[in-house]
Amino acid sequence: MTDQPRHRSTEAFFGRRKGKPLRALQATHLETVLPVLRLDLAAPAPLDISTLFRHPADRVRLEIGFGGGEHLIHRAVESPATGFIGVEPFVNSMAKLVGHIEERGAENIRLHDDDATQVLDWLPEASIDQIDLLYPDPWPKRKHWKRRFVSAVNLDRFAHVLKPGGTFCFASDIDSYVNWTLVHCRDHAAFEWTAENASDWLTPYPGWPSTRYEAKARREGRKSAYLTFRRI
Repeated sequence: MTDQPRHRSTEAFFGRRKGKPLRALQATHLETVLPVLRLDLAAPAPLDISTLFRHPADRVRLEIGFGGGEHLIHRAVESPATGFIGVEPFVNSMAKLVGHIEERGAENIRLHDDDATQVLDWLPEASIDQIDLLYPDPWPKRKHWKRRFVSAVNLDRFAHVLKPGGTFCFASDIDSYVNWTLVHCRDHAAFEWTAENASDWLTPYPGWPSTRYEAKARREGRKSAYLTFRRI
């Protein structure tokens, strides 16, 4: 009897893979640094994923779709005892983060440059302390909503890899996606929303570094929501 996949298959949740041509140094970083930091999903995941990092980590966080990497590198430098797994399929964004890692000398980051569901299906059960999904593509057209990363299938994936008491943090400036996420997490038995009053979800997370996406939203008059869900 063959092993069955842990989860149902899903569509790709991202759009284009590459933008403008990379600068020479960025291309070099992708050729030399990324292979060292890239997760080897062809091999079984270690039972203790803290060993993925140069120095065993006290906690492990997964950031899905890190964009330019401003938040991820900030958190990694701020919390050197925490291990960070960053996932981003967009080549130019990955090149920016790898450059930041080289500049800052961060040794607590591992990377994956393809679909985040591949990492979620590779990780051991109850191995992650926190998942960050920050300003994900909202796929605003109704016909594309099925491509939003927050879904019943992906919340199953989150529930599998998060430790009991672990957190799923979601930030967005798109009201329809905020409501979408609240409804999906409300309907999932493994998650509870931690907010007790409006300030809990209107206030950025502690130590939050403003990102370029957030700055753009403010310029265009959109407010952001910062949702935190606990793995029950």
